[in-house]
Amino acid sequence: MDHSTAHLMEYTAIGGEETVVESNLSHPEKEHSVGSSENVIHNKEQHHLVDFYKKLGEAIKNFDQVLLFGPTNAKSELLNSLRTDHRFENIKIDVKQADKMTEKQLHAFVKDYFSSAKAKN
Repeated sequence: MDHSTAHLMEYTAIGGEETVVESNLSHPEKEHSVGSSENVIHNKEQHHLVDFYKKLGEAIKNFDQVLLFGPTNAKSELLNSLRTDHRFENIKIDVKQADKMTEKQLHAFVKDYFSSAKAKN
């Protein structure tokens, strides 16, 4: 995940479903706001990120275990947001730093992580 896109992958023994969630902050919107003050731009971006993190929270709230990974600090920001919500108290949420990956690499990363986590239990 990063600040613009998150790939939600459900890990199961027979594969899984993938959903892509995109933030509402688009490039034309950024370009349009070039003339605006820096403070206004920052506030607008923060509101978009809050909405993005809420969408992600709704998508993961029914899972027992979640792995947040990616090349930016968006995963840590999302974790901090989730920690303020009591609905996520009983969900095991791990955060891992990862480089930008291809679709195959994403699936392999998730499979390896949850396979090794399952073997530990």
